[in-house]
Formats: sequence, structure tokens, C-alpha cells
Amino acid sequence: MKKRSKRFKKIMAMAKPKSKLAIKEVLELVKKNSNTKFDESVDVSIRLNLKQSKGGDFSLRTVVNLPNGSGKKEKIAVLCEQDKIDEAKKSGADVFGSEDLIEKISTGKFNFTKLICTPAMMGKIGKHGKVLGPKGLMPNPKLGTVSNNITKTVKDMKTGLVEVRNDKDGNLGSTIGRKSFSVEKLSENFSYFIESIKKEKPDTIKGEFIKNIFVTSTMGISYKVGAK
Repeated sequence: MKKRSKRFKKIMAMAKPKSKLAIKEVLELVKKNSNTKFDESVDVSIRLNLKQSKGGDFSLRTVVNLPNGSGKKEKIAVLCEQDKIDEAKKSGADVFGSEDLIEKISTGKFNFTKLICTPAMMGKIGKHGKVLGPKGLMPNPKLGTVSNNITKTVKDMKTGLVEVRNDKDGNLGSTIGRKSFSVEKLSENFSYFIESIKKEKPDTIKGEFIKNIFVTSTMGISYKVGAK
């Protein structure tokens, strides 16, 4: 039989598998059992009702700008026209370029986690969708990654903007902060995130849009969220 660590036994002692808890109680427990040496992320997982009364199943893909930020460090690249390189540099982007950046992307060797593209460059980056798409890096107007306002877009990506997308079974997940955040800040981010998802509910879906909500940390256990 595999031996369980002291840490594992300690956090399992705080498990509440059949309970639905208020979000503040959940966050207090999550922070308490986030006892690793690094700043664990605090994540929310949601099960959605995607069955529409007419037509095929609904698919959700959007972005949410968390009021207190996500705490996640993104490495941002900006693909723009040559005369906007200086703006991209001043915006705080980690990587920036024009034709030279496209050449690097074409090789499949690049080191960034988000790619922002100006509308004028979209025609040139389109053929590299097979490289960028599987990595979730293809710029998309709906996700705010296609923009002429480079400075604002980089700032949003560097702070609290998180991308949300459900899988085929109706599950979606996102970070809402780090264990170093206060319960108040995490609670505010959680409430804003949930309300943002509720607003995406189409009229063709009847009944509750959100079926279940769980919150956990990177190395912790999950708790089911009930009433606030």
C-alpha cells in the first residue's frame, strides 16, 4: 500500500466531500491547506448546462477581467506594423516585432504565453494558425488579442484578463488568484467571475446555466460551493 505523506493526511482531514459551503468558508479552507512553499494558484471549476432547447450544444469562449488580477505572470508578445514597434516596446510587452516575429513563429520556436496582433497583421499571421492554434496562441478579436490599442491590451493581459473556454463535457476552469491574495480579494474575483459566466447564458438554454462550482488550489483539495 502506498504510504501517504503527512501533508496529504493533514489536508485530507479538512476535506468536506458532501458539503456545500459558502464561498468565504471555502476560500479560508483552500488558503489553509495551500501549505506548499510556492504561491499556489486558486482555481475555480464549473460544470455548465450546455443543452439548448433548439439546435446543437452551446459552446462558451470569452475573457473575464478579474478586478484584483489573477496573479499569473504572462509573457506577452506583440505582432504589429513596423511603425508601431516603439509603442509595443513602451507598452511593457516582453516580445515584439513585425516580419521578424512572424519568421520566428513560422519555425515553431517562440517563448511567450500570449500573442497580441494588430488588425493589419492578421492577414499575415493567419497561415501560421496550425502552429499557434494548438497552443492557444492564435489572436482572436473576441478574446481581445486583436487590437490597435497596444498599450491597453498589454496592460489587460498583464493584470487580470483570463481566457475562459469549456470542454466538450461542459466543464470550464480558471484561476481567480493566488494563495497570497486575501480572502476578500479572492471572494471579489470569484463573484465577478461567476456573474460574468452567468451573463453568457443564451436564451435557448432553459433552467440553471451553472450546475456545480468547485474551488481548489494547485496542490490542494477541492470544495463544493453552495450559497454565498
